[in-house]
Order: sequence, then C-alpha cells, then structure tokens
Amino acid sequence: MNIQEISYENYRNLKDNTIIPCEGINIICGDNAQGKTNFLESIWIFTGGRSFKGSKDSDLISFGEKKASLFMKASAGERLQTFSIDIVSGKRTVKINKVAQKTPSSLVGKICAVCFSPEHLALIKEGPGLRRKFLDTAICQTQPMYAEYLLKYNHILSQRNVLLRTLKKSNNLIDTLDIWEEKLAEYGAEITCSRISYAEKLKGLASEFYMGLSSKKEKLSLQYKSSISAEDVKDKFKIKEELKKKLEESRTEDIALGFTTKGPHRDDLDLKIDGKSARIFSSQGQQRSIVLALKLAEAEIVKEIRGEMPIILLDDVLSELDENRQNYLLNSISEKQVFITCCEPDLSKRLVKGYIFEVLGGNVQIKS
Repeated sequence: MNIQEISYENYRNLKDNTIIPCEGINIICGDNAQGKTNFLESIWIFTGGRSFKGSKDSDLISFGEKKASLFMKASAGERLQTFSIDIVSGKRTVKINKVAQKTPSSLVGKICAVCFSPEHLALIKEGPGLRRKFLDTAICQTQPMYAEYLLKYNHILSQRNVLLRTLKKSNNLIDTLDIWEEKLAEYGAEITCSRISYAEKLKGLASEFYMGLSSKKEKLSLQYKSSISAEDVKDKFKIKEELKKKLEESRTEDIALGFTTKGPHRDDLDLKIDGKSARIFSSQGQQRSIVLALKLAEAEIVKEIRGEMPIILLDDVLSELDENRQNYLLNSISEKQVFITCCEPDLSKRLVKGYIFEVLGGNVQIKS
C-alpha cells in the first residue's frame, strides 16, 4: 500500500496544499503547534476511523469555514485508486474512485495504516477500554465486517441496559431479556473469537519487537483476558452458549446495577514486562516501547493477512527514545512507507533515503 498524493482544503490549521510523498520514509519536521500532527491525522482519516486525537469531526474544519475536503491517490491491492472525504456540519461523505458511498465506514479496510501518537501511551496506564479499542481498531484493518459486529453488539448492549434499568422498577418485561441476550451472545462470540485470535498473532510479534527495542534486556508478554472461559476459544458456538449462560446467571446483579457485567465489553488485554503488570510497574520509556512494539506487530499482521504493508504514521516517536531504540525503530521501518514527525532537525540528518518536509504555520513544504 502506497500513498502517491494527498490534498486537503480547510483542514485544521493546514494551508490548502497537495503533497507528493516518497515511497519510503517521509519526515515531517517543525516546531510544536505548526500542524505536523494535523497532517498525519489527515492521512489517518482515510482509514475510516475517528481522529486518533479524540477530536470530533466538526473540529477538523478550519476555523471560520463550513467545509473541509480531503483527497488521496493511493495504490492498494495493486490498483491505483482515489479517495475523497468531505466534512460538513460534523458529518463525512465519502467517494471511492469518484463513486459516492452510502456510509463513511465504506473506507474501512480500503486504506490500511498503523498509527502511533503520544495519546496512545494511555492504553498502557489507563483502563481496559483503551486496550479493547486498540484491538478493535487493529482488527477492523483486516476484517471490515468486524466493525459491523461491534456496531450491532453495542446497540444491543445499550438496549439490554435500558431494559435492566426498567426491570429494577418493574419485572413485567423480564421475559424479553431472552431476546436481547440471544443476539448479544451471537455478536459477542464473533467479537471474542476475533480478539482472541488477533491477540495470539500479536503475542509473538510484539514480544520480538519489544526485545529489539529493549536490546534484549526485557521481555514483553500479553494475554487476552476474557469474561468467558470456553475450552475451545475458536468455537464460536461454544463461546456463544457460554456468554448466554453468563448473561442469565448475572441477571439479578445486572438488574440491581442497571448495566451488563459480562461480555466482551468488559474484557482486557493484559500486558506484562518480565512477569510484572505494565499498567502498574512500567516506566514512561517502557510504556512508549510497549506501544511501539504493539504497533509494529500490528503492521506485520496486516502485511501477513492482506499481502501488503500498511502505511506507518509515527507522531513524535523519537524524542524520548535513546539512540539504540531510535536506530532499531528506524531499521524496522526502513522498507515501508512511513510518515514520521519530529521537532529536532538533527534527526532528519540520519535519513538515508526519503523526503523531508518542513511545517511552518500550517504550511507543509518539501525541504530542498
């Protein structure tokens, strides 16, 4: 997968422009608050995901403007394709090869990218929701239908929670729980199987990359922690039946609490360094290395499944890494199309092949 051209108009603080990147490493350098991260974000939006900065779509439009537009020309699946996104009133409309799409989610799986930003460091220290989000976003890159399962699961989960709060006052509708739990278990089984399978692929690769980043001084391990314990975790029917059983057993507790306590929305990805919880014991440098290892592993999984390497987006990744870790990272991404931001001009001098872009006041220009 390779981006040949990207254009933007009225996007964030970026000056309207068309950028022609190289097939290798593209360094985006400049001081803070000039627009480097916004440029990476404009690429990420083409994956069909939300802003990795957690922003609303309405925030993506330049101040005082009513509409933002993005355009990308990329080779995907050995075919040159065009993608365009318009953002108006906080809503996206999408075209692929000039054909209007029914929903923005049509982009999911078309452009694959792996993104690291400082915001992702929170997935180590914060609650399990961010780790589940990491898994879900990664799985969507290779299984576009997974996004549909998530959407349906979360809708049904919301309906069951509404019913639980109603049952706390009156049990007249208790028989309808069976209906919601049947579908919740069905989609929950799809999600659980996909996450467990993905975590198994992730485990070995992430451990290998972390060993490289830590100069073989530390070992990273990970395990998907599920609220079910089916013996055959690849058997969707068995997982579905166990989820149904768990939901039925927890009805009294769920009605009292007003929400659903069992299911994949409560699961976690357990990360450990040398057998100790990364969430509790890891340093800031270790956290950065863990996330980098996870992201590099994610890229390899995309390549394995889709047969082509995703685009790599690295925002402010080098500044807090020592020289050995920087060298390992740069070596790991040398054969990929990469967009990497930095504030330190000296770092760009280590670039053997590639382009260097400078960003000043939202204006992105190639460095001569």
